[in-house]
Amino acid sequence: MSVSYTVDVRRLDEFSAVDLYAMLKLRVDVFVVEQHCPYPELDGNDIDCLHLRLLDGGDLLACARLWRPTPEHHPRIGRVAVSPDHRGKRLGEALMREAIAEVEKRHPGEPIEISAQSHLQKFYGSLGFEVISEEYLEDDIPHVDMLRRG
Repeated sequence: MSVSYTVDVRRLDEFSAVDLYAMLKLRVDVFVVEQHCPYPELDGNDIDCLHLRLLDGGDLLACARLWRPTPEHHPRIGRVAVSPDHRGKRLGEALMREAIAEVEKRHPGEPIEISAQSHLQKFYGSLGFEVISEEYLEDDIPHVDMLRRG
């Protein structure tokens, strides 16, 4: 089952208070509450990133954080979250395809990095990402670094 959505990409300072609250609440609900992972979700990095959201009217379906390249890293996609109310609709795939397209538009030819939960390697692999690290624990959850070559 698929759902129609619109894509919104903006900087943190361009959000209304209500829209910012909805995005941060989704991330906390998924990463902190659902995954039982008490960590600083508000990590000081949001202000330097773009935020991509999938919306159905005013309803937030999914979101991701897009990092610019730095001297240490290629552009990165992170904080990939789909609303529990909208799972099973292939929104994770749609979100990642939109995020990849946005990064490629802004940084053509650059590889894209992600830090993926290990159990999602096959999913990210289907989108062209390859494992480039050994497994490691991040917030007590097994992860691997993955790269999608430009």
